[in-house]
Order: sequence, then C-alpha cells, then structure tokens
Amino acid sequence: MKNRFSFVLALSLAGTALAQNATFQTKSLTPEAALKAASTALESCRKQGYQVAVAVVDRGGIVQVLLRDRYAGPHTPRVATDKAWTANSFKTSTLQLASETQAGKPMSGIRGVPRFLAVGGGVMIEGGGSQFGAIGVSGAPGGEADEVCAKAGLKAIAEDLEF
Repeated sequence: MKNRFSFVLALSLAGTALAQNATFQTKSLTPEAALKAASTALESCRKQGYQVAVAVVDRGGIVQVLLRDRYAGPHTPRVATDKAWTANSFKTSTLQLASETQAGKPMSGIRGVPRFLAVGGGVMIEGGGSQFGAIGVSGAPGGEADEVCAKAGLKAIAEDLEF
C-alpha cells in the first residue's frame, strides 16, 4: 500500500508541475508602437523620394498596421504585408531569404509556400529577448532600399522594446 501511495503522490506532484507549465505568457507590440514603426519607415522612404506601403504584423502574422503613401502603387500594400508575414514566419529578413532560397540552394523549395516573398524589405521586430512580429516595406526601387526604410522603423521603437 505504501508503494502505491508513493506512486499516486508522485503522479499528483508531476501533474501539478505539468499544469503549471500548461500555459505561457507572451509580450505583444502595442498598436502605438506598431504605428510608430510604420510611420517612421514611411517617412524614411519619403525623405528619399520613395512612395511606399508599410505593414506591421504581430507575432501571429496578422496585420496590426498598414500605411500606404498617396502615390504608392496598388500592389504595395499586399507586397509589404507578405514581406512582413514572411520575415515573421521564417524568423529572418526577406533580403537574407532572397539569397538563401535561390534556385539550386537547399532552401529553394520554400519559395512555393503561399505568401512567401523572397525580396528585401521584410524585417523581424525583436527586443528584450522576444519576437514581436515584423515590418514590411514595398515601393522603393529595390528590396535593399525597402529594407533600409524598414530598419529605420525598427530603430524608432528599439529603445521601447528593450525593457
């Protein structure tokens, strides 16, 4: 009987430990921080003479903020959103993914994933050891220029994220 009691007690204690770990907490980007990043990225591109769209997605890949400058092309909101989604989903910049997924490379197959966009301009939003989502920019002349604007948006909120 003593062995059975010890076994039941051990199971009970193990169950308690598991129950305590059955949930987790995450930190989320506020709408204000997402808007600040997007606005700064848009302004950075404007200063360079580019009309762009900027999207910020949360850690789940859902659009939190979308801004489109008045003369940005009609394709730019979707492209910016897909760049942000891709950077968030694959946890790396889309400029890096553009290089790593070219034909003949081991990761080239992921280019067939719906919404995957391997062109610069999508960058993860991270801070204080957490991933918050990503920012995507579309409309500048080339992915490198889009990424410069996206990084300007990140810089605007970096201090706020490093609690």
